[in-house]
Amino acid sequence: MRRPAWVVMTYVVLLLLAVATALPNFLPSTVRSTLPDWATSHTVSLGLDLQGGAHLLLAVDRDDLAESRLQELRETLAAEMRARNLNPGAIRTEGLSLSTPSDNALLATMREVAAATAEPGSPSDFTVDLSGGNLRLELTEAGLDRAASSAADSSLEVIRHRVDQVGVSEPVISRVGKDRILVQMPGVENPAQLRELLGSTAKMSFQMVAPGPGPGVSMLEMRDGSGAIPVEDRVVLSGDRLDRAASAFDPDTGRPMVTFAFDRQGAVVFGNITGANIGQRFAVVLDGAVLTAPVIQAAIPGGQGQITGDFTVEEAQTLAVLLTSGALPASLDIIEERSVGAALGADSIKAGLITGAVGLALVVATMVGLYGGWGLLASGVLGLNVMLTLTALGLLGATLTLPGIAGIILCLGIAVDSNILIFSRIREETAKGASAIKALTQGYARAWSTILDANITTLLAMVLLFMFGAGAVRGFAITMSLGILISMFTAVVLMRMMMEALVRRRKPARLVIAPLIGGVPAPGAFSFMRRGRLALALSALLSLGAVGALVWPGPNLGIDFTGGVQMVLRSDAPVPLAELRAAIATGVPGDASLQAFGDPNEALIRVQGEAGQATVAAVEAAAAQAVPGAVFNQIDLVGPTISGELATTGLIALSLAVLGMLAYIWVRFEWHFAAGAIAVLFLDITKTVGVIAVTGWEVNLTTIVALLTLIGYSVNDKVVVYDRIREHLRGGADEPLSDVIDRSLNQVLARCIFTSGTTLAALLPMAIWGGQAVAGFAWPMIAGVVIATGSSLFVSGPVLAWLATRSPAERSGPTLEQAG
Repeated sequence: MRRPAWVVMTYVVLLLLAVATALPNFLPSTVRSTLPDWATSHTVSLGLDLQGGAHLLLAVDRDDLAESRLQELRETLAAEMRARNLNPGAIRTEGLSLSTPSDNALLATMREVAAATAEPGSPSDFTVDLSGGNLRLELTEAGLDRAASSAADSSLEVIRHRVDQVGVSEPVISRVGKDRILVQMPGVENPAQLRELLGSTAKMSFQMVAPGPGPGVSMLEMRDGSGAIPVEDRVVLSGDRLDRAASAFDPDTGRPMVTFAFDRQGAVVFGNITGANIGQRFAVVLDGAVLTAPVIQAAIPGGQGQITGDFTVEEAQTLAVLLTSGALPASLDIIEERSVGAALGADSIKAGLITGAVGLALVVATMVGLYGGWGLLASGVLGLNVMLTLTALGLLGATLTLPGIAGIILCLGIAVDSNILIFSRIREETAKGASAIKALTQGYARAWSTILDANITTLLAMVLLFMFGAGAVRGFAITMSLGILISMFTAVVLMRMMMEALVRRRKPARLVIAPLIGGVPAPGAFSFMRRGRLALALSALLSLGAVGALVWPGPNLGIDFTGGVQMVLRSDAPVPLAELRAAIATGVPGDASLQAFGDPNEALIRVQGEAGQATVAAVEAAAAQAVPGAVFNQIDLVGPTISGELATTGLIALSLAVLGMLAYIWVRFEWHFAAGAIAVLFLDITKTVGVIAVTGWEVNLTTIVALLTLIGYSVNDKVVVYDRIREHLRGGADEPLSDVIDRSLNQVLARCIFTSGTTLAALLPMAIWGGQAVAGFAWPMIAGVVIATGSSLFVSGPVLAWLATRSPAERSGPTLEQAG
């Protein structure tokens, strides 16, 4: 088919623009900074795992929020009782409810208060009941949900203010869900300061120190760990009256301190308090801990003061930022943290470039070896694939992460599948005696249906991964989806245009796609079905063994699913593992483990189970004691809430992927093809999971990504096999079904082996040189690709034949022509 010149020129111009847009991604940052803004406006942003930084997911502490709301409700009730000369001391607290003896007047008033808190169509913040002469007020879940959402909204602005004070470049701060906030900050080198900055409520108050314990007095711990002191519960001056705060140095001692100043009203109150309490101690309380408790020597007019203590420079800066930005409306828990040092990010980029270059070289070598000059042309189109993918990511404003690089590399291996299918079909048409242009046209026409079905099944898995994944997992899904769509365009449109142009220009009598060495072997006559029962029995036996491996030794679950903390420590000298292990055993609560990691200068510390900011701080303190000067290249904190959600969403994504593919194949094929593909897929996945359990590979989010990708790949493989069988059945082949299956499998044998070979060529460098994160994806994929290829050739046929015998059409005759 000849295309108009304007269509060809449009393609050429668009491709040149896409390549020009992608090229700045390959330039060093020093060179890129000299280019005009329009030339670099669509370069791909690097994720935190590639440039270093911190990713924190914060959630409103609902228990703390409920306690605060209950206290507010108690104060409201007490005020109404005092107005009626009732004793507020009769109020009793029971869980999330308050109770007190009451009369009808108080009941009516509190119902009016409750009604005022309700939004249209929603229940009120609390319920009001009167039973046995007692008034009962109870907080509702709807009210707590509204309070949590409101607290998250207010916290968003406070966090933005705090981050702006620190001066982090290009932070990302956004709401996630009903009561969560996502904070991503590239280039952050001190995650401990960041946790303190974002996790502190920063509720500050000024209270008098009491002579001793008694009513209205609480024992509060000193921040420096020197013990507890009695502090009056009454707040004489709230931190809300602070106007500004800054870090400074004490002129007498040279030590860091924090200076502060009140607003006009606060300055008056501060002057009166200090004037009336000369000789008394005055406590500065932050989040329930006493920062300092100096003795008032004289009245302090002007509303200015200073906070001294055993501060480091960073602690003084953090405290100043907290006081300046104001208090959070509710406590925030860091339920997930992913911090990566800049050095590790640079290593990840280097590893990605190495694995990409080696993977591309192996794929190109495989394609040239199998298809000669035509394979080299297809490899050039693969280079366009990478360019177009980077351009699309840049235009979408997507972020490139390490899993995203793995997705691009994997796409190189999967993308050649379309070319392999097309080349195989062209070879078949040429072998039938077709002319060059006819073989080309028929080859593309016969391969298109298979290419479409195979790629849509993989896209289904990626869509589900995007819907149920988060962060880097979604980045992988986006990259893979774009790569698949672009590969369909480059293989079916661009490659065809180039091949047609070359054929019309050279005018060969026959279109020969010969390998670099040797000839093209004709399809064999191997009888797969004769060994079908044995293959099926062996596959089922291995799957049963794999299920047993899930019981013993069982999967090695990572912190993504168990919750906990995982930290990579690096020192300039070899890490003294014995001393570090002893320090961790003494200072870190929970089930902590330590092992060498990478080289002698690195160590992996893992604390599984329920963990939080305190656990991370304890590990950092133990490391500082045993390995002075050590830094943490990577910190992963997954709270119990997140780990449960990750496990649930992972299972949902896997289940929906299988159901979605079942539905698609059912629509495109017949029921026995769909059921056969899913049955064989189940055998593939169980065996792959069994390999993961036996080898002890860690099961984490990356493993779920690998399994979802493998589902798409496995079904892709089965679709190619079943598509060829269906083609023969629709052609009216007058032969037993087992012979049709054998002939079809022999015809696709080369394609299955070649596609697996190119995919493995892309995966092996990732497994060997890609680093821990990428290797955790590559090794399960390698095992799965080998298993899926074997099942496509030896198991899918017998399963289909067995299911066909249950078909009404099959019971009326020996073949499946009627089903086609």
